[in-house]
Amino acid sequence: MTQDELKKLAAEKAVEFVPENEYIGIGTGSTVNFFIEALGKSGKKIKGGVTTSKKSSELMAQYGIPEVQPNEVQRLAVYIDGADEINHSLQMIKGGGGAHLPEKIVAMLSDKFVCIADESKYVSLLGKFPLPLEVIPMARSMVSREIMKMGGQPELRIGYKSLHGNDIVDVHGLDLSQPLTMERKLNELTGLVENGIFAERPADLLILAKESGIEIITPHA
Repeated sequence: MTQDELKKLAAEKAVEFVPENEYIGIGTGSTVNFFIEALGKSGKKIKGGVTTSKKSSELMAQYGIPEVQPNEVQRLAVYIDGADEINHSLQMIKGGGGAHLPEKIVAMLSDKFVCIADESKYVSLLGKFPLPLEVIPMARSMVSREIMKMGGQPELRIGYKSLHGNDIVDVHGLDLSQPLTMERKLNELTGLVENGIFAERPADLLILAKESGIEIITPHA
């Protein structure tokens, strides 16, 4: 199976976890694009979806899925999104598409976070994928110097601004063996708006598409 076929498999399975007549969260990325299509074609009726990117918003409109804004809801029944990397505790790196700040907000709003991924994203240790940081432009150099002191190699994502007009700095080589500790430590840096480690709010369930079929994974202790 190709990677796209695996992504589609995980995305279609995720529709089963969407309750009708509820508000849900819908993330960003290639696997989520397959999910939006599958949800739109499923005939399931939801009250509305809070999404994390313009691309997802456009695709939702195409498939007749109503969109609502985060400030219009108190909670979301479920949040469906992918990951750039996910470990056995279902902690993740997200933000390859630069949307980790809105993704983290939507994750915090949700009762249940269902991650959809192909088996290439499932790792024992996070950190091979560069860690995205959303940084206030005037603090970019200062934050980058602090990151270097922590052992990371920061690289500005050229020609890209976040949804909120901030810079994205991708960090290589950070020790992410303690994801929760590192997530909190990074967010103490002045000028850093949010980092792409999802350990404070990990996924509750992973739908993992493998050559052998779908595997449903819950966090390992």
